[in-house]
Amino acid sequence: MGEPMSIRLAPSLLSADFSRLADEVAEVEWGGAELLHLDIMDGHFVPNLTFGPAVVRAIASHSKIALDAHLMVTDPDDLIDDLIAAQVARIAVHVEVCNHLQRTLENIRAGGVEAGIAINPASALSLLEDALPWTDFVLVMSVNPGFGGQDFIPETLDKISRLRQMVGERSLDIAVDGGVCLENAASLANAGATTLIAGSAIFGVDDRASAITDLRLSATVGGVR
Repeated sequence: MGEPMSIRLAPSLLSADFSRLADEVAEVEWGGAELLHLDIMDGHFVPNLTFGPAVVRAIASHSKIALDAHLMVTDPDDLIDDLIAAQVARIAVHVEVCNHLQRTLENIRAGGVEAGIAINPASALSLLEDALPWTDFVLVMSVNPGFGGQDFIPETLDKISRLRQMVGERSLDIAVDGGVCLENAASLANAGATTLIAGSAIFGVDDRASAITDLRLSATVGGVR
């Protein structure tokens, strides 16, 4: 299958202190994070409500690392142009809500942004299989979306393994979001995940740089990839 992809760490801003976002971004940036994960929620697709493009623009002005936008919204197409203008690097949309998924992914790519498909724990991988040619990454949810701090769903490991087999020789980035921690980082890497999104495992620790380093070591030294 060629050379294994390296593990990237993406702190999830949902678990950060919203009263000091610029400082929180600076801490994980200094700590070596490759991506900054932004959960954008509308209160409809998920019960929670977070922030929109205006806040993303403000975050972008303080961040030197790439912004990874995860749209937990009922109408993702309404936000794509504004998020591209806000200078995000990646946008993931949920397969469960996109009526014209290929068109949505192509619109994201047309803006010079990586296009991703997010999929909920109980959604079948067959829902996204035919869209893989237009996909730069897949975001596998390992909790039901909407809230931080949830427990990891162990069946996600098998789902990631099946997705890795589905993409075959292609070096597709597989991100995993929900309950990622030191105890499961190696298993996730072994299953085929290449981007680990972690909220409380990073922002819930006083020394964010150490938390990022420990997660990376657990995934790369503890794993076989």
